[in-house]
Amino acid sequence: MKILFLARATLYSVYGGDTMQILSTAKYLRKLGASVDIKLANEKIDYGKYDLLHVFNVTRPADVLAHVKQSKLPYVLSTIYVDYSEYQKNNGGVMTSLLSRILTTDQMEYVKSIARWVKNGEVINTRKYLYTGHWNAVRALAGGAARLLPNSESEYTRFAAHYKVALPYEVIYNGVDLEVFLSDNEQTIAKPDPNHVICVSRIEGRKNQLNLIKALNDTRFRLSIIGKPAPNHIKYYEECKRIAAANISFEDFGTAEKLIGFYTSAKVHVLPSWNETCGLSSLEAASYNCNLVITDKGDTGEYFGDDAWYCDPADTHSIYEAVVNASDAPVTDTFREKIRSIYNWQYAAEQTIKVYESVLNRKLARTNNQAGVLEMEYTGM
Repeated sequence: MKILFLARATLYSVYGGDTMQILSTAKYLRKLGASVDIKLANEKIDYGKYDLLHVFNVTRPADVLAHVKQSKLPYVLSTIYVDYSEYQKNNGGVMTSLLSRILTTDQMEYVKSIARWVKNGEVINTRKYLYTGHWNAVRALAGGAARLLPNSESEYTRFAAHYKVALPYEVIYNGVDLEVFLSDNEQTIAKPDPNHVICVSRIEGRKNQLNLIKALNDTRFRLSIIGKPAPNHIKYYEECKRIAAANISFEDFGTAEKLIGFYTSAKVHVLPSWNETCGLSSLEAASYNCNLVITDKGDTGEYFGDDAWYCDPADTHSIYEAVVNASDAPVTDTFREKIRSIYNWQYAAEQTIKVYESVLNRKLARTNNQAGVLEMEYTGM
């Protein structure tokens, strides 16, 4: 089974949750015997080498529609459907906030695609996108997929409602790498400092570090902001550092060992994003028994249920209160059982390869049926 992963052109230069999802899924698919190549949207690709195409990010149709058409391969689509509208209205800068109140969500995504083309040189691979628009391009990309692979039922429901579609899908939950984050921490992990709070994430407006800093400035908590600023959010990063009080520090991601050191030392991990399909760092932190504070926007409730404290990203008091409650609560390891059984990349790969086999078997059956019809016509049967 030869699989082509198709991702955005900036997959490695602008590291995000989809980068981790793609690399980790590929790693464990290969362990299951599949051949997986990862190609970027700006690369020239020999499609004839592959049996199936796996596309990521339904919100980037300008990048991938041409590849889908040219490859003539059956494809599945990991939607990774993030809603940016609330962030853009509340925290997107003067121009972005103004435009988001005038334009629809899809019109805003169209503007962003054009901006990435003009400003960053991210080529729009299909000119049809320019005159059909973002809404139609997303529907075309999703509608042509043999199967959608959302990261939760909630994500599919949001996507289907917004784009007014009903398409075949299979939920593939995000996870952690068991070889990295659970391999050596089977014991209950002590949390010596209940006031140590961490936020592991790319630093950008949607992740909402600014409101987190405002919420915890000059409090009893020691907050470590761990991550790199996104290239287009340098001013946001500088503003975060400018307003941060002495109890706030900034760290790079560093090595896996360094990251694990933060997870083991902190009692609370916070990810107060304006929208999350999951929050991979929340899962990683949970594998080290961090109590979790997470956004109430997006699909987080399906993953974490009652095993987290939820906050309103727009309300700094809500963020503070959630952190206090999480800090004061005892640490348990109940959620780690869900990580071992469901929320891990090995399980995600096992579920994904089942989808591949179903799609390819269906393709083979259609091919055989067509061959049988042609033979009947040829022999006069």
